[in-house]
Amino acid sequence: DIAKFKHVARAQDDRGKILGKALTFTNTKEGFEAFFAWLEEMQHKHEKSDVLVGMEPTGHYWLNLAYTLKERLVSFGVVNPLHVKRSKELDDNSPTKNDIKDARVIAQLIKDGRFSYPRLPMNQDAEVKAGITIRNQIVGDLQALQGRIHNWLDKYFPEFLTVFKDWSGKMALATLEHIPLPGQLNQTTPERVAEIWSTYGGVQRPSHKRIQRLQEAAGRSVGLTVGLQMAQREIATNIKRYKMLKEELHALEKQLEDLVLTL
Repeated sequence: DIAKFKHVARAQDDRGKILGKALTFTNTKEGFEAFFAWLEEMQHKHEKSDVLVGMEPTGHYWLNLAYTLKERLVSFGVVNPLHVKRSKELDDNSPTKNDIKDARVIAQLIKDGRFSYPRLPMNQDAEVKAGITIRNQIVGDLQALQGRIHNWLDKYFPEFLTVFKDWSGKMALATLEHIPLPGQLNQTTPERVAEIWSTYGGVQRPSHKRIQRLQEAAGRSVGLTVGLQMAQREIATNIKRYKMLKEELHALEKQLEDLVLTL
């Protein structure tokens, strides 16, 4: 039975007979060595030539032991957590957590053949899998950040997206970075807006009609006019994080592409 800091092991034979006492060991190198010594003792004492370790894949806590078993060439399988819960209910009509009882139930499921052999990625496969996990995290962070930026626009410049279809476009992003508030746009000349779009947005020929529409939207904006100092800091922080995450995502995807080519 797997946990974050300590695991519990029970041994039984292919007929379901419990062998020896349960072992509690830590999720450390010393704990794993104690587990392997216990396994060897059980095999020798009960004259067993083969051993199959079973475990419930609890979160990510099982991976350290699983990879160690793989390195030691010890066969192991995983059981479905739902099967463990149902088996406990059938045994004593109680699904409550008990490490020793859980270890016994897992051993019984292994004996009955109700397990599967997990595929643990190695080498480049492991790199790709870890990279995909990181990518998913970055994409999730970007989605959350996009939601915060939309909330900001709703409060301080709700007319912004009537001028720009997407706030993450070059001109829109340059605007949010340097003159995000309607009051700032009202005090900025069209020439200065065009300069900002050219310098920070990389726009070669800024649209004067778009600038006019933007400043007209700013002039009639119903956005909040309180807390503007922190509002500007908020949008600056979020835009900075957005650009950083986009750069990280691009670099990661390039690295993943290179890794996939080596498979």
